Amino acid sequence: MFSGIIERLGTVHAASVRDKAMDLTVETGFPDLELGESVAVNGVCLTVESFDSAGVATFHLSGETLSRTPLDQLKAGSRVNLERAVAASTRLSGHIVQGHVDGVATLASVEKAGDSYALRVFVPQALRQYVVEKGSITFDGISLTVNDLHDAITRDGQPGFEVGLTIIPHTWEHTNLSTLSVGDRMDVEVDVLSKYVENLLRFSPSIGKVAS
Repeated sequence: MFSGIIERLGTVHAASVRDKAMDLTVETGFPDLELGESVAVNGVCLTVESFDSAGVATFHLSGETLSRTPLDQLKAGSRVNLERAVAASTRLSGHIVQGHVDGVATLASVEKAGDSYALRVFVPQALRQYVVEKGSITFDGISLTVNDLHDAITRDGQPGFEVGLTIIPHTWEHTNLSTLSVGDRMDVEVDVLSKYVENLLRFSPSIGKVAS
């Protein structure tokens, strides 16, 4: 489990796609990695397969991961957001993030807003019921607050909605957001608590009756 608070910006050393899978080597800067531990790379929970004393780690991405994320766009030199799994004693400064991506979003616009940045991100319509104003959402592994929502938006013929975000200077400087361009794809993970509530109400109708 993660919190969406990015620890480091890593650099992709190599990315090789073969047989509908991908081998990814990242200069993480973590000198004390362990084999088999989980690291969120742009919000995707990946397993460390090997590493060296300098923190250069290799990950294997299955076809399932590639089909649900935009990680196949990574190449040597790409900057990626990194977060190691939270410890039980860690402050949960962001929100509960699983690293299990729900879909692929698209950066729609970026504007300077004082010393911060105003971003709009296009998200597939299937995720609309899980996103609320002032709630939490994760883009490329970053825990962010939803400023506002614009519904009934279409991009490239696909229905969806736009999420408005304000990015403070610290987040802008310490994540990959400053390297992105309009049109770039991003991993999106909604708040898992909303999905549990939906599932509970669906399979326990009596709960909804009591609540009403």
